[in-house]
Amino acid sequence: MTKNYPEIIKGISANSRKIRKAIPETMAGFSQLAQNASKDGALSAKTKEMIAVAIAIATRCDGCIGYHVEALVKLGCTFEEFNEVLGMTVYLGGGPSLMYAADAVAAFEQFSAAEGVMTA
Repeated sequence: MTKNYPEIIKGISANSRKIRKAIPETMAGFSQLAQNASKDGALSAKTKEMIAVAIAIATRCDGCIGYHVEALVKLGCTFEEFNEVLGMTVYLGGGPSLMYAADAVAAFEQFSAAEGVMTA
């Protein structure tokens, strides 16, 4: 069964808005952390998102895979670059990372199609 990553993050975003209303200071702090950690610096934002995808796969977080793959697509990550990230992730994470790397391919294809980008 292929997961629908745009729908996964849509549902998470809807529920996150509820959390944001309940604990606005905490969520504002988390948002600030995310913005500061992911902006261009010594490493590009794209490189940082590649790292985030690898961690998302290794920790088996569908929502994280969705958000960070979407960000990579928007940052112009090529399918070739993406596959190299998956190679390193599988190398370090073994079989479980391979299973989630396969899911990440589906996410990349779904977000690329939404942006009108062909993958291969």
